[in-house]
Amino acid sequence: MDGPVPDLTAHATACADRLRDADSVLLASHIDADGLTSAGIASTALERAGIPFETVFCRQLDAASVADIAATDYDTVLFTDFGSGQLDIIAEHEAAGDFHPVIADHHQPAEGVETEHHLNPLRFGIDGATELSGAGASYVLARALEPEGGDNRDLAALAVVGAVGDMQDSDGGLHGANEGIVEEGIEAGVVDEGTDLLIYGRQTRPLPKLLEYATDVRIPGISNDQAGAIEFLTELDVPCRDDDGEWKRWVDLTGDERQTLASALMRRAIASGVPARRIDDLVGTTYVLTQEAEGTELRDVSEFSTVLNATARYDRADVGLAVCLGDRDRALDRARRLLQNHRKHLSNGLNWVKDHGVTVEENLQWFDAGDAIRETIVGIVAGMSVGTDATRAGIPVLAFADKEDGEVKVSSRGSYVMVRKGLDLSAVMREASRAVGGDGGGHDVAAGATIPKGTVEEFIAEADRIVGEQLA
Repeated sequence: MDGPVPDLTAHATACADRLRDADSVLLASHIDADGLTSAGIASTALERAGIPFETVFCRQLDAASVADIAATDYDTVLFTDFGSGQLDIIAEHEAAGDFHPVIADHHQPAEGVETEHHLNPLRFGIDGATELSGAGASYVLARALEPEGGDNRDLAALAVVGAVGDMQDSDGGLHGANEGIVEEGIEAGVVDEGTDLLIYGRQTRPLPKLLEYATDVRIPGISNDQAGAIEFLTELDVPCRDDDGEWKRWVDLTGDERQTLASALMRRAIASGVPARRIDDLVGTTYVLTQEAEGTELRDVSEFSTVLNATARYDRADVGLAVCLGDRDRALDRARRLLQNHRKHLSNGLNWVKDHGVTVEENLQWFDAGDAIRETIVGIVAGMSVGTDATRAGIPVLAFADKEDGEVKVSSRGSYVMVRKGLDLSAVMREASRAVGGDGGGHDVAAGATIPKGTVEEFIAEADRIVGEQLA
């Protein structure tokens, strides 16, 4: 098995051998879309390899959660989509004989410590923020876990969902090591890559809603304007309604009809003064899962990832995992109901940010939502607020929310333009949080931390100083 990422394959084989030697495995994973797909890939691969396992999820891996894992009877623990940033904590438990860790992650590793079975693209010169997600690392491990005559390439579908859910397609599509996974998914007949309109909801939203909610590239008179979107569609020489008079979806249109609509949309954007570089963002590389029913949330990888975010972030990781494992009945129905709730919370969160605004420091901007925004989605809200009228361009956004245990969750979001100028939010979150008695990490473009209550101002001051040094 050559695998999609040759540099990782040899080490993945060693990790797979360790898992095969275990009597049973505890699979621990994160709760976002990348974490759920990582768990789905790993659990399927373990089952196919005949390795007994149990799955648990953690909102954040810290000293307390690792201690809880160590208290179990499992001598081998597989960490997916986290673990690298907590190597120092994990290594202490390994040295104490509590468990042997196998890690499939893509976040920045803790410095000054290492463990033998640590599968992370960053260790092999591959960017874990843009070229391989946690689900991608889990997929490489799954390929190494294939039993004789087996083929886990069908799991590439979940790996692509995880990568897109982790926003690794933000720079014009998936690239780097992710491209190898896409190719294997195409070979396996589970992924299709194409060029299409880059607007969320192509599979499920009626055309007026598709355009009204298309705010990544804001088109005056259409974006956030229901009447304007309907007027635009009515004026087109495209049958946008079916025989019953109901609005069609993008997926219902023919190829020629889509081309006509997309061209008209770009002409409207140009006429409305939208910058050319933003207009180019309207069309790009898209990915669909060919084994999923057309017109459903799971057909398009972006919508699939949103469905997953609507589950574990509301304490129903079991539902998200079941969807990843193929349950298209009760679990999918439950996920759809959770998705409605998720959209309501995100809308309320964005409205809160618009109403309360952000505080702008010298090198960053921030808002403290307290308990007004759920701590499991405050990072999503922060990311959605980047580039809107509620925030200032060119500097990262930090968001704070109260946790149930009395601590404070911090989420940070930047852009790849900022990263190219030197921004590394993983280092910012790690160093600033540790300066106030917390801990954190993540990626250069998006990272998080947990800090003690009452330390927000001190944390902001330290983070602002670090960002300033980076961007200088």
